[in-house]
Amino acid sequence: MNRTADTNLPRLAIVLPAYNEAGNIGAVLERLRAYTSAEAIVVDDHSDDATAAIAREAGATVLSMPFRFGAWTATQTGLRYAYRHGYDLVVTLDADGQHDPAQIGTLTAAIVDGTAEVVIGACVARASGLRRFAWRYLRLLSGLEIVDLTSGFRAYSRRAVAVAASWAATSFDYQDLGLLLLMRRKRLRVVERDVTMAARLDGKSRVFSSWFAVAHYMAFSSILGASKRGRNVEEASR
Repeated sequence: MNRTADTNLPRLAIVLPAYNEAGNIGAVLERLRAYTSAEAIVVDDHSDDATAAIAREAGATVLSMPFRFGAWTATQTGLRYAYRHGYDLVVTLDADGQHDPAQIGTLTAAIVDGTAEVVIGACVARASGLRRFAWRYLRLLSGLEIVDLTSGFRAYSRRAVAVAASWAATSFDYQDLGLLLLMRRKRLRVVERDVTMAARLDGKSRVFSSWFAVAHYMAFSSILGASKRGRNVEEASR
């Protein structure tokens, strides 16, 4: 049975989606091991560098994607693996070094005490003007009250993992708006907990790296948010 040193939780798994993170993944896994003995599941999104090999050498379970599918599909693959292997709680952690494994207990505590089934590690201080604009716009569009909509540092209960791993969540390009709206539709409680985040050890954000990337993200999220919100309003009025 895997347990974390800081929370003593049974059946905890850590999922790390990774694409070309050879410069980061070794240090991230080393730091993770300093705080937990939980199984680290690295989902290599068809990297063309040594990400998978380095992760294996560091003792992680590595799932290799046959093609590049994107961060959410890689994350969902890890969630499905964790669910099928009986884990009760899953934390998702970026492979770029931004998320501090020492704060895993901050997220999992709210699930253990029954406060929530999804916990988002929120760090407003990290947000650029571009990211803050995206957050405000998507909150207005979707009706969600989550501040840090794009944080990949999250904890999921087993029930929430089942929702995230379902076919209903397969068509999403990103793990934020669509997934959170789906969680709301399933009446799962989502909360935020303040965490600190560091700058990437290497590289840059792929969603907020350029105006073109942001435009694609916003267009996809706008269509998704508007359609899902309309469905929620319709269902609530029945």
